Amino acid sequence: MMGDLTFDSSRALEGGFADVPVHSAHAFRAAMECMARPGRIEDLAGGQGPEPLSVAASVLLLTLCDPETPVHLAGDHDAGPVRDWITFHTGAPLVGPEEAMFALGTWAALQPVDRFAIGTPEYPDRAATLIVETDRLEAEGAVLTGPGIRDQAALSLPEVAAFQANARLFPLGFDAFFTSGARVAALPRTTKVR
Repeated sequence: MMGDLTFDSSRALEGGFADVPVHSAHAFRAAMECMARPGRIEDLAGGQGPEPLSVAASVLLLTLCDPETPVHLAGDHDAGPVRDWITFHTGAPLVGPEEAMFALGTWAALQPVDRFAIGTPEYPDRAATLIVETDRLEAEGAVLTGPGIRDQAALSLPEVAAFQANARLFPLGFDAFFTSGARVAALPRTTKVR
């Protein structure tokens, strides 16, 4: 679905960081902690985009996106108010799935995930990062092992098979953040899932 292309400045101007240096530093550290310790759940605060963006997804976008990071919006997230808000607060270009450095939506809306960049042998860092909006985010369900995890961790993933297939692509593959309300967790491509 293509988003509404009219610009509503009153909605786009709201919801950014009130104290950019402080809020972005705290959010960046929390996001990196989640990526370094798969299964760890952190709380994010400081920003709120228009519905259906969660607080955590809003804060990740404010922290990680800029005019050099193309973003793809999937499903209900590809809406005029969300597009306007991202453009105003981050300057990130909105693109199709094949060009995205970040892709945002529910797990169902992001399918098929194999359309997103997984990097190349020369440049594995050119892979996409998915921001998956979920109804709940808990330290239960799928069992995670690998770098950053002492023995094992657990995370309520939307499915297991896609993340198992993604881990087999290492050093290629996408990375993922999962958001629910103000909560965020991450699953890098290095993590084994069962």
